[in-house]
Amino acid sequence: MRATVVGGGLGGLAAAVALHKVGWEVTVLERAAEFGEVGAGVGVMPNALRALGALGLADEVRAIGTPNVPGGVRDPRGRALTLVDASEAGRVVAVHRADLHRVLRSALPERCLVTSTEVTSPDDVDADLVVAADGIRSRLRAALFPAHPEPVYAGTTAWRSVTGPRFPKDLEISQTLGPGSEFGVLPLGDGRVCWYAATVAPAGGRSPDELGEVRDLVGDWHHPIPALLDATPAGTVLRHDIHELGAPLPTYVRGRVALLGDAAHAMTPYLGQGACMAIEDGVVLAAACARGNTVAEALADYDRARRPRTQAVAKASRLAGRLGHKLRNPVAVAIRDTAMRAIPTSLSLKGMAKFTAWEPPSLSLDR
Repeated sequence: MRATVVGGGLGGLAAAVALHKVGWEVTVLERAAEFGEVGAGVGVMPNALRALGALGLADEVRAIGTPNVPGGVRDPRGRALTLVDASEAGRVVAVHRADLHRVLRSALPERCLVTSTEVTSPDDVDADLVVAADGIRSRLRAALFPAHPEPVYAGTTAWRSVTGPRFPKDLEISQTLGPGSEFGVLPLGDGRVCWYAATVAPAGGRSPDELGEVRDLVGDWHHPIPALLDATPAGTVLRHDIHELGAPLPTYVRGRVALLGDAAHAMTPYLGQGACMAIEDGVVLAAACARGNTVAEALADYDRARRPRTQAVAKASRLAGRLGHKLRNPVAVAIRDTAMRAIPTSLSLKGMAKFTAWEPPSLSLDR
């Protein structure tokens, strides 16, 4: 059986690796001239790490990512809202997106990877299965669901970058919530730190000095935020407005096509689950295909498994943004901060477990 994956991002590669693992002939078509990943850091949550384990790649990802370090949520003055010790925080592995992409890419034979190829319709592809992993602006989704609404602006613009290698390896994974803004820290374990900043703002804003924009926003917040900005090379700051699918798709499959990742369920990043859901998608799709069903039966299984879960995560992420950095009223911010301090850490982790406790299906052919 032959599968063509359209889009060589994290989700597309995860699907390709999983399908290759269960014996399919796989081709990945990438529109760009070379494979790679643009961006900064990504937090590999426990659910995604288990999915990578099903691919045989979890240990390699752990080796290049964050060691066990504490984590927490703080206010701009550095006062703790939630603290998690190293044994709990260590369940999240922060890696550079480019490094994670390389790990996935290296698990595929070179012959599977094809660049400079643009696909605008499933009819352009000759394969038993077409995996539409072509991102939030998916052309295949538009071709299959022409009446479906376009992605919508989520009301937040965000900046990301990576510092030089000058920070201690035990730096805390953290999120700082201020009125209308937030700042996140993802230490990579090699002295570099991925960071992100986000703020409520009109869409389309740009500045000739994006790092200066971030300094104006959070430069007087607690340590190590000013030091992280000082250690960020000029010209490396990426700025993107955050978009999401404003309306959920009625199905993730159409004919021999399966939509995956942002093409299926582009969501806000406030739970850190966007890339994780895409990696899960790839494993579940391959497991369905490995069960010996027809492609139609496998895709029906995939849709039943993935659509409820991913759409629930997207809804929860949207709510997390509303109750997180999007709060700007001082009274509402004070109430949120007081409530977060009062909630036991164990209860907060239990709340996250409904998303992170997911277990992948087996990719073993001996079933």
